[in-house]
Amino acid sequence: MSVSVEGPDFIALQVRDVPAAAAFFEERLGLRRAAASPPGAVVFTTSPVPFAVREPLPGVDLTGDARPGLGVALWLRTPDAGALRELLVAADTADVGPLQDSPFGPMFTFTGPEGYRLTVHGG
Repeated sequence: MSVSVEGPDFIALQVRDVPAAAAFFEERLGLRRAAASPPGAVVFTTSPVPFAVREPLPGVDLTGDARPGLGVALWLRTPDAGALRELLVAADTADVGPLQDSPFGPMFTFTGPEGYRLTVHGG
């Protein structure tokens, strides 16, 4: 018998400041909180994969110069990447890159909470 995974089922970014990270995703990207979240986390109503920000798991050290998410590539989908990019620029979001063509439609990158590099793509 062979068993395999079907793909990502839940994504959570580990952050030092959960309220600040949650506010960023709500205010800058328009995500909505789920009706319930476990202690130490904020879960959003994203589709097709649930997304959250959470306190670091035991054994994860985010003190000092540690950079959360180093090596992680997180892509978010939007119906209008250009319009969202302009909103992020207007809100003084850090390191918003130029809109570029990609195999997944127009895309750009920016720095999110606690240094995570995020990519947005879509129509």
